[in-house]
Amino acid sequence: MGRVQLALNVSDIDAAVAFYSRLFQSEPAKRRPGYANFAIAEPPLKLVLLESPDSAARGSGTVGALNHLGVEVGSTEDVAQATTRLAEAGLATAAEANTTCCYAVQDKVWVNDPDGAPWEVYTVLADAPEDVVTPGRVGESACCGSVAAADQPTAAGCC
Repeated sequence: MGRVQLALNVSDIDAAVAFYSRLFQSEPAKRRPGYANFAIAEPPLKLVLLESPDSAARGSGTVGALNHLGVEVGSTEDVAQATTRLAEAGLATAAEANTTCCYAVQDKVWVNDPDGAPWEVYTVLADAPEDVVTPGRVGESACCGSVAAADQPTAAGCC
């Protein structure tokens, strides 16, 4: 199998290209007015950005039906390296260590794209029992809700 394609509506193509170039350390493979695509080697991903000025109105941590996006990495050290890299690239980060979310114990860091779509870079440390409640989460379930302050990335979900 090749790679997953993810197509996102973005309100500002230039801001989105700048964000995703920093997030994935990759430049667009193709750029046209209102359009960009990335052929990302690691993780294997075809990312397509389509400018849609009304997409910002759907911000606030989710974009349309999208809950969140993520990149699973192999270790806590990988999460720490991603946290440092993203912060040094000028992105606001929100780290969570040893957090129980979606019935798993995880270390992660969150960033938001320019339209508010939350991205997590995470590693799974262990399974968590089905009856574990994650306090302060939407519906008091073991899945994440919004956990960020107004000036921080929004952790709108987790997996």
